[in-house]
Amino acid sequence: MRKFFVLLAVTSGLVTILQAQPVHIVPEPASMIQPRIAARYTITPSTKIFLDGSGLEKSARYLNDYLKKIYGFELKVETGSGNGIVLNYEKIEYKLEGAYNLQVNQKGVYIAGDNETGVFYGVQTLLQLLPAEGKPKNLSLAYVNIKDYPRFEYRGLHLDEGRHFMGKDFVKRYIDYIAFHKLNYFHWHLTEDQGWRIEIKKYPRLTEVGAWRNGTVIGRFPGTGNDNIRRGGFYTQDEIREIVKYAADRYVTIIPEIEMPGHASAAIAAYPELSCFPDEPTIRYYPKASAWAGDSTGKQVIQSWGVYDDVFVPSENTFKFLENVLDEVLALFPSKYIHIGGDECPKENWKRSEFCQQLIKEKGLKDEHGLQSYFIGRMEKYINSKGRNIIGWDEILEGGLAPNALVMSWRGEEGGIAAAKENHQAIMTPGNYVYLDHSQSRNEDSVTIGGFTPLEEIYGYEPIPAELPADKNDFILGAQANVWTEYMNNPRKVEYMIFPRLAALSELLWSPKDKRNWKQFEQKVPTLMHRYDQWGANYSKAYFDTKGTVGETGNNKGVQLTLESVAPDVQASYQFTADGKAVGKKNHYAKPLVITESGLLTAWNEMGGKTVGAPANFHFNVNKATGKKIQVTTPPSKNYGGQGGAFGLVNGLRSDKGMSSPEWLGWHGEDFEAVIDMGAVQQFTNVNLHTIAAKGSWVYAPTSLELWTSNDGKEWKPAGKSSAFLQMDFNMGFLSIQVPNGAARYIKLKAVNFGEIPSGANGEGKKAWLFVDEIEVI
Repeated sequence: MRKFFVLLAVTSGLVTILQAQPVHIVPEPASMIQPRIAARYTITPSTKIFLDGSGLEKSARYLNDYLKKIYGFELKVETGSGNGIVLNYEKIEYKLEGAYNLQVNQKGVYIAGDNETGVFYGVQTLLQLLPAEGKPKNLSLAYVNIKDYPRFEYRGLHLDEGRHFMGKDFVKRYIDYIAFHKLNYFHWHLTEDQGWRIEIKKYPRLTEVGAWRNGTVIGRFPGTGNDNIRRGGFYTQDEIREIVKYAADRYVTIIPEIEMPGHASAAIAAYPELSCFPDEPTIRYYPKASAWAGDSTGKQVIQSWGVYDDVFVPSENTFKFLENVLDEVLALFPSKYIHIGGDECPKENWKRSEFCQQLIKEKGLKDEHGLQSYFIGRMEKYINSKGRNIIGWDEILEGGLAPNALVMSWRGEEGGIAAAKENHQAIMTPGNYVYLDHSQSRNEDSVTIGGFTPLEEIYGYEPIPAELPADKNDFILGAQANVWTEYMNNPRKVEYMIFPRLAALSELLWSPKDKRNWKQFEQKVPTLMHRYDQWGANYSKAYFDTKGTVGETGNNKGVQLTLESVAPDVQASYQFTADGKAVGKKNHYAKPLVITESGLLTAWNEMGGKTVGAPANFHFNVNKATGKKIQVTTPPSKNYGGQGGAFGLVNGLRSDKGMSSPEWLGWHGEDFEAVIDMGAVQQFTNVNLHTIAAKGSWVYAPTSLELWTSNDGKEWKPAGKSSAFLQMDFNMGFLSIQVPNGAARYIKLKAVNFGEIPSGANGEGKKAWLFVDEIEVI
């Protein structure tokens, strides 16, 4: 193809007429227009940056630092205006801080913000116009005209360093990731049962003792042993100041979290008098199934995961301790908000503490939940007296919400909805949508906490709940993704878990709702990955994984497998080998596949003749219930709805990955009951329920399984009962009922929930979960 080049004599760069190419910006701008003329402006080492206003030096410095790091050169900076890159101010009428305009034309790049923040965000957009591959000295930019502004006031990313310490260099890099994606809040989780990470000069033992643990459990909780390695670390106050300034220079506000009244074991290890029972050793509360390393006497820093009963005693001594801690924290962090946790505070020690029970009576509180509200209220008043406001996890709603508290809704959306309806501000951070510790691939090659939250699920999340009255929408300030690090012990793993899902988060928080388009976003993913490579960052390639959904065939025979290839220019292929038969041939996928016999189907994606992403394996166990109509009497929890809802119980697929599988349907404290219509009377001898007993995660096998049969779906006959859980791999197994000479069209199953978790077990006193993923009639 012939190309026509036009060279213009401008002092700062070159203009080239080329074929137009789409501009990929994340998050998608509010307005972006590419002129019909397919021209490009080129930044060269002789291009200048012009600052046409005061306070723009930070943005210029940031731009030059990026150019130096990625492309190997810097630009000269001058005041005033000229041809090149101009940073300027413009009055932009918009309610939230951060609006900007950006234009690339024959004169160069013009960025104007409504304030310093807006200019900085314009610079972030400019970075995405630069080449995403290699280190060229001439940087070609497409002509474009952008007008942009944020949708939500609060756009946050969290990092848990209580469980694993990452260090100053990575935290700075993490802040750069936040800024690049136009997020503006960094929620820094600094204290936990497993470690205290911030120097408090008045209480040196917090870091001398509380910052270190003698070992860590190996693998998924409760673990397969202990690594016996002393782990830990903390940030000095000088390091904190350095990091806070680094973030401020990138227009990122750091919100520190100091956990209370629960998740306090590290602080209690340092100062046992903060416990309801100072003389009780930590090992008393430790999971019996988790291995312990080193000294087990007295108070120790926790070495496993989960929730622990050794919480702060609500005494005047504790309140004074926390006030002194907060005095030093407030001096380091200028944020309007201070996060005080408030989540997962077991009440067992408060129940058996004479002091706590007397305090409940003295204060006229209803119960231990009221005591939690009293605790949070005390700390809120103190923080308010210092001119700051608190944020807490949605448990702070227990016993009544403190007057000026901001709720962070993590156990679904209910907490945020309840807060907004009471005219309290809320930040949405529901676990099933924005927890980046969840798996993003069905074929993760390292341990994750479980769950399954792929890129498209985060992208599809809407922070304003549909059921919230419109006049309460403004109380939802935005949303945040959380990065809990039980299974992330190094920065590379953190990067792998956040990328590219962080890009999806940024678009749902910044871009106008009507500008969000999944298909358009997909086209940006390859460019994003090139940019991650350019940075030297680690990231997940799960986007390219072969994915499949199993559904009904429409004729009550077998199931239908539809392979999905989210990436463009990808050809799916598959191979099916029936059980007991020769290996099947390889085929290109063209249409949904009907599966009517048991066997292994392996599917993979190809691009340019090469396999991309991870293959998908579907091991079908076809039986007389497979593909049949099913009704579930009690709907499962919204957070554990399985793959395909109730049909997932008869799709022929059992979980093969334990808790990390997305197949499970879960019931919290409730029994499971389902009716299957097999279409006609069927002969059978066994009915199996595939379930799991992962007690460390509060998931218990049913206490019993009951079976009834019917030929008309109206009159039912008891057909058997079983209480024997036959455990197999990954804590999974069956409850099975034998039915000699069974014959029926309809079967009804009831699995009885375990009920309350017993004393001494993880989550004691809480309702147990019941998980089911397949019913088989054989």
